[in-house]
Amino acid sequence: MAFCCDIVKSEFSGIVYHANYLRYMERGRTNHLRLMGAEQQALFDQVETEGAGFAFVVRSMHLDFLKPARMDDVLDVVTWPVAVKGASIMLAQEVRRGEEVLVKAEVRVAFISGGRAQPIPKSIRALMKADLIS
Repeated sequence: MAFCCDIVKSEFSGIVYHANYLRYMERGRTNHLRLMGAEQQALFDQVETEGAGFAFVVRSMHLDFLKPARMDDVLDVVTWPVAVKGASIMLAQEVRRGEEVLVKAEVRVAFISGGRAQPIPKSIRALMKADLIS
């Protein structure tokens, strides 16, 4: 699923600073859930009835910077699930300018509840269609 970033703001050099891609991808993951029909507040409310508060936290990331984005570029962040294991989900993400891939990422997010990694609740797995992923 794609999420279109705002028009890119760049550094003095005219090239996007590498850490800004992390922000774009974070927004892409949040909007990925929203585009699937999962509003985060509804998720929080649903899981709160099942137990303590929860969060998805980034466990690891692998980034490959292929080409720079420049001032006034309009970017798309495309996010899709790769695998689900008990307490974590592996997502693939690409930052694109049109058809051109600028950055590729693999992101593992962990489900945390009560300060510890926990199996992802069935309600969230179903909402994320996680059980369809091997």
